[in-house]
Amino acid sequence: MSSLIFRKGLDLKDAVAGMLAENYHSDLIERIKADDFTHTAGRLTVHLAREFGFCYGVDRAVDYAYQTRRRFPDRRVYLTGEIIHNPHVNEKLRSMGIQFLSDGTTQPGAADVVILPAFGVTVAMLQDLDRRGCTLIDTTCGSVLNVWKNVRRYTENGYTSIIHGKMWHEETQATASQAVASGGRYLVVFDGRETDAVCDYIRQGGDRGAFMARFGRAASAGFDPDRDLQRIGLANQTTMLMSESLAIGEMLRQAMVDRYGEANIKEHFEAFDTICSATQDRQDAVVALLREKRVDLMIVIGGYNSSNTCNLARICADSSPTFHIADPACLVSASEIRHRPVGQKEEVTATGWLPPAGGIMIGLTSGASTPDNLVAEAIVRLTGFAHEHL
Repeated sequence: MSSLIFRKGLDLKDAVAGMLAENYHSDLIERIKADDFTHTAGRLTVHLAREFGFCYGVDRAVDYAYQTRRRFPDRRVYLTGEIIHNPHVNEKLRSMGIQFLSDGTTQPGAADVVILPAFGVTVAMLQDLDRRGCTLIDTTCGSVLNVWKNVRRYTENGYTSIIHGKMWHEETQATASQAVASGGRYLVVFDGRETDAVCDYIRQGGDRGAFMARFGRAASAGFDPDRDLQRIGLANQTTMLMSESLAIGEMLRQAMVDRYGEANIKEHFEAFDTICSATQDRQDAVVALLREKRVDLMIVIGGYNSSNTCNLARICADSSPTFHIADPACLVSASEIRHRPVGQKEEVTATGWLPPAGGIMIGLTSGASTPDNLVAEAIVRLTGFAHEHL
């Protein structure tokens, strides 16, 4: 039994447009954009990054989910997991009766509809759903599909895919599965420190057992560093920090040059541009904001498990006091804020975070999974806090 797959929506875009606007649009945000991305109220000035919030891929995924519920009102509709990494959006979908397989719900059957999230699913999961005969709604982002295409190309040309990403992230797991399904091998590196270890092995070899003890869970089955690091191709999780992905690519390239020589580099190293343009645009926009505007602090809004949001917070924290908040409710009061510090895993509560007197300049951005209405709600709360101390 094979599945019916919808990859280009269900011809109900106009039918759900009103509901999407009601749930996620903000007139306030549109006014702020028209006013040079600046909001002023009393002693408060908020500077919005010029690129923030929902990207095209996220907008499309959420749109398809709403179309699915409208198209199949009498059938069980499932999501394999979070459609995007934003709790507000996912709870909206649950309230519409869409069940999440990741919540441990009953496995779907041939009469059911399953939505695949923006960051894709593993080949094994797709094959299982296809065998079940489910109707599939594929919202996988085009930028992710581009990474998959290049990973398969690496396999065809005999290269091991080195993936800059988080092994626990759904997108990286899906990308790694593409390498295996096409007969290839992969190794996932999280950061520069892990890449250093890989580069050292490329240059001079080493203790294979120690290498696999470190990377075994981030490598394909049967991975052999002596064999599989001779020819490598670079890919990345699309939401990683752009500058870090570029630096990791250069580190790997230089290690190959040191081992095999510049004249032979094309035989041992390949790299294609797989950085998501929306991710890059949001990172560039926050860099520009910090360069062009004086701010007392930065607020970054988005799910704590959102990779692109965490990376925006990392960029901001290098230049300014930064508070990464999951949603506007984290802005508890003018004296208290709940946030997750950059590099930490737990949310904390901070006090005295907002200057009690004088003008306040706040920079604000949000991750690609954060809708405009949440950004607007945060600005309204900030405006209220500032007025409390006039």
